[in-house]
Amino acid sequence: MNKYGKLHERDGRCVLQFERFFAHKPERVFRCVTDSDYFTKWYPFATEEMDLQEGGKIHFDDGEGTKYEGVITAFEPPVVFAFREVDDLLRIELQSTPDGCRMTFEHTFNDRSWAAATAAGWHRCLDALGMMVNEQPLEWPDNGAELRGFYRKAFDSN
Repeated sequence: MNKYGKLHERDGRCVLQFERFFAHKPERVFRCVTDSDYFTKWYPFATEEMDLQEGGKIHFDDGEGTKYEGVITAFEPPVVFAFREVDDLLRIELQSTPDGCRMTFEHTFNDRSWAAATAAGWHRCLDALGMMVNEQPLEWPDNGAELRGFYRKAFDSN
């Protein structure tokens, strides 16, 4: 399984896309994606303040004094969770497979210069989500620099 993200363009914006496969039903993965007890552990800057419905708010805090909110743009349990975070769009979609489910994660943003660092960050966050889905101890390996280097090289060839 390829855990690495891909970068492409859609409607003049950058789109990072990751696919992950889980040996669990979509309901379990969706709970780990959206339940605030899990969300705050894998998603950067998340708080426990989430109104899980279309149009609902998600509150964020970067830990350095900046607080902002996102707006949920799609909420269809256990299939779709999407929201706008400032100008960025994030979408998580789950599809049943015979042995579990496939998750497609997309982050749409404007500034391509941030693509490698953003991809490395999401790669790490999605690894953490996978650990929680699989009920493994949450560990954050020190692989950020290595991943940024990988994505810089991969995206420069696009």
